[in-house]
Amino acid sequence: MSEGSGNVFADLGLPHAEQELLKARLTLQIHSIIKERGITQVEAAKLLGIRQPQVSLLIRNRSGSFSVGRLMELLTALGHDIEIAVRPARKKHGQMVVVAGA
Repeated sequence: MSEGSGNVFADLGLPHAEQELLKARLTLQIHSIIKERGITQVEAAKLLGIRQPQVSLLIRNRSGSFSVGRLMELLTALGHDIEIAVRPARKKHGQMVVVAGA
């Protein structure tokens, strides 16, 4: 058994692995916020300006056709700030990280 890279999408050899991991992490944040607030999928859909089936996909950590930009817009609609920091990479190839704060 080999050790994973920390990115399941890369380990599976999928294209755009870093972007897919970022989308998964953003989707997880959306799910966590909805769960923390205790709102229904219908209420979340109205708040986010999307349909309930799309909320259902997000709750199941399926970012589907949502872009990284759109997921960030959904997070701001939920009252969260998005901060993007660019700094020199510690490794040869940089990475994208999502850090959730209080």
